Amino acid sequence: IVGNGNGNEMEKAQIRIIRSKRKTVALEIRPDLSVLVRAPYWMADWQIRKFVDEKSDWLYAHLREMEQKQKLEAARPKAAPLTPGELQVLADEALRVIPERVRFYAPVVGVTYGRITIRNQRTRWGSCSSKGNLNFNCLLMLTPPEVIDYVVVHELCHRKEMNHSGRFWNEVARVLPGYAEQEKWLKTHDNEIMKRMTGE
Repeated sequence: IVGNGNGNEMEKAQIRIIRSKRKTVALEIRPDLSVLVRAPYWMADWQIRKFVDEKSDWLYAHLREMEQKQKLEAARPKAAPLTPGELQVLADEALRVIPERVRFYAPVVGVTYGRITIRNQRTRWGSCSSKGNLNFNCLLMLTPPEVIDYVVVHELCHRKEMNHSGRFWNEVARVLPGYAEQEKWLKTHDNEIMKRMTGE
């Protein structure tokens, strides 16, 4: 990876290239701080190098951000895993809180919904099926109320857009103009809360 354009040499990172039938090239920073380049079969090596060079500032910033985040997580004391009893308490609380928030926000978003299910999940905060059924993680009860509202609105907006297109995010912003702060909170605390399932 080349420098950032200001004469400062960028830290070296291992780069791996995977070619496939895809039409575009994309970059992905892996947890081990290596860089994965997904490229079409037809793209020449020099074109891939040029693309990576052009994205070096972006790569440098995100590599540094991920590195700092990993250091903070490593230094943070590991939370004890939740017991079955504690998970049940969270699930009971979620069953009391989340359906009420869904009822509040559904008319604001302008949608209907089906069944609401509370689950113990290790990777997702919520989901919305094509039939309008909503699933929420009981671990949301360990997050601030405004974060719970964001996840509820996020899933309700999928009743209008089953994707993460610009139209979808515009709808989220219409209902919650400050949603970016809640999204940032989730990204910052995601791992530490999810790991309460296993204590890893």
